[in-house]
Amino acid sequence: MENLWLKIKIWTKIILFTLVVTYLIIFICENANQELKIWFWFTKEPIKTTALEVIPITLLAGVVGTLIVRMAFRAMRQVRELRKRNTTARLDREVAELKAKAAMLQTKPTTPEETKPAENP
Repeated sequence: MENLWLKIKIWTKIILFTLVVTYLIIFICENANQELKIWFWFTKEPIKTTALEVIPITLLAGVVGTLIVRMAFRAMRQVRELRKRNTTARLDREVAELKAKAAMLQTKPTTPEETKPAENP
């Protein structure tokens, strides 16, 4: 029974791969000569190109854009973490200073009379 499921799994992958490759070949054949006009800026004329040239550039631009957005979010997270660490370090320094000041304070010495219990007359 395991052997049957393994064969089904392998043939499913082979059929899927064949369908994808067939679709890509048909896509390339249909769009090889498809002309497009791409507009980039106000004063420039639209650029004439083919769909097969535009598609990889668009995909690459999407990947680069995704990487830039991820980098921006990561930088914002790092800035937040840095601020938090600085705040924690500042508070730790303040607590240490307060403890040092408290240790420097001298307490009022107690006299023996104050330590004796009061006698009842």
